[in-house]
Amino acid sequence: MIRLSIQARQALARLTTPVLIVSALALMLLGRATPLVPERARITLSDALAPIYAVVDVPLRAVRGAARAVGETVSLRAENERLRLENDRLRHWYDVAMALDTENATLKENLHWVPDPKLSFVTARVVADAGGVYARSVLLSVGPNSDIRRGEVALDAAGLAGRVTEVGARSARVLLITDMNSRIPVLLEHSRARAILAGANAPNPKLLYVQDGLHPQEGERVVTSAEAGAFPAGLLIGTVHFGESGQMEVAPAADLGRLDVVRIFDYGLGGIVAPEAAAGRRPGAATAAGG
Repeated sequence: MIRLSIQARQALARLTTPVLIVSALALMLLGRATPLVPERARITLSDALAPIYAVVDVPLRAVRGAARAVGETVSLRAENERLRLENDRLRHWYDVAMALDTENATLKENLHWVPDPKLSFVTARVVADAGGVYARSVLLSVGPNSDIRRGEVALDAAGLAGRVTEVGARSARVLLITDMNSRIPVLLEHSRARAILAGANAPNPKLLYVQDGLHPQEGERVVTSAEAGAFPAGLLIGTVHFGESGQMEVAPAADLGRLDVVRIFDYGLGGIVAPEAAAGRRPGAATAAGG
């Protein structure tokens, strides 16, 4: 082994940095002068290392697959446990529902319950509104033999949309519950408060004349009341919402801004129907199949 003196080692240490800098500059100049040389060197190195990478990648891929399988197994066990608990809850509520159904049937039999008649309805599609005397209304395309009458109730899949105000040979107009001309007697299900739902040409109609001493809650369901024979009882309208000013409003359950198909129900009510219209109701209104 060659032993260097302290002075020689110090001189070499001082020369290391300048030598590296000169070597780097030489490589840069070489790359500029002959750009194919570094590229060929990289290709040669890649060709030499590719088999090594391929051999090393096989066990790594196996390890990754095993780790993924373990993770999926743990996830499946957790999912199975969650589904088992959910199935137990559903079984419990199924038993409760069956018991309540049996109890309800027994009570109806003992009380000689008379079921509500099945309703007649006509399905119609909403078309482009050509205008009218109302700010919030929709025009329906109906067949010539639809027998739709003024005052009948329009529902979409979620709740009350409005009532029919105009009927033509092939069209009908529905006044929406948000129009300022709309007034509907309603009942708040939780507080049992009665009020009037008044449209305001805004997305949410207002609640007026709420009974004193009753305090509606945010999110409380609002349904129609049978007072004055204008609407049947229990049709879902929406939920109570307090606006920024504290005014009680109702967020409609029906998507009134994007109505596509509505059903027109004949409940056999005459509270808002002209006598001649009531006399000409379509036959079987209380016995036709519907819902």
